[in-house]
Amino acid sequence: MKNVMVCVTQQKNCDRLIRYGNDFLGDQKGELFIIHVAHYQIKFLGNSQEGEALEYLYEKALEYGANLTVVRSNDVLETLSDLVKKNKITHVIVGESGESENKSNMVAQLKERIESMAELVVIPS
Repeated sequence: MKNVMVCVTQQKNCDRLIRYGNDFLGDQKGELFIIHVAHYQIKFLGNSQEGEALEYLYEKALEYGANLTVVRSNDVLETLSDLVKKNKITHVIVGESGESENKSNMVAQLKERIESMAELVVIPS
């Protein structure tokens, strides 16, 4: 069984990641999870664009039969790691980080945290 978690931002261009996650799951038994974690310091739904982005994510979740989770957290990496464990995720799909390729970027840190639980799949931008 394959459970796929797609990590998205509020940007509407995250559709390619969701589509990839859906295709990656394919016909195998399992579930598709769309996850957005917002840090408390970042405005969330404070303007119409953010509201539209949330509505867009909801529509994509319906379209792909996915579970949508939107949470606020001061520790995004810990929250993602907890969701991997809680939902028995086998594969995590993320977009390539715009940060430099070193141990301090978010993708590298996430990979380190979940490597014993799930495989991280990084989609180039």
